[in-house]
Amino acid sequence: MELLKDPETWVTVAFIIFVALAARPIARAIAGGLDSRAAKIKAQLDEARALRDEAERLLAEHQRKQIAAVKEVETILARAREEAERGRREAATNLEATVVRREKMATDKIALAEAQAVADVRNQAVDIAMAAAAKLLKEGIDSGKGDELIDAAIKELDRKLH
Repeated sequence: MELLKDPETWVTVAFIIFVALAARPIARAIAGGLDSRAAKIKAQLDEARALRDEAERLLAEHQRKQIAAVKEVETILARAREEAERGRREAATNLEATVVRREKMATDKIALAEAQAVADVRNQAVDIAMAAAAKLLKEGIDSGKGDELIDAAIKELDRKLH
């Protein structure tokens, strides 16, 4: 029992009691700090999960939009190809019609020129025949010589026609 009489023992016991009493609020403060820190970390983890979920949702939405945009582009390209093909066919048809029309116009011009040439030759033949007849009348040529002049005019007409 001597231990109870020693002042150092009482100082040690008082120190231990003091530390125990002081440690309890400190332990509570440390535990409270750790609990609040854990709550903050949990809140941050929950927020991170929510942000990740939102990012995944946005990614999925953008992927759907991208797929829709690709389909729309493919549809637009298909329509453009169809339009281009239709335009090409129409242009080919129009070109063919134009060529046929111009060919007909050229044929008509040739036929008209040919008819004009035939008419000119006939007119010239008539002029030659009239000149021969007038010459015969002026000279008073006998019928034998007149026949010869007419035959010569016909031969000359035949040569001029070819």
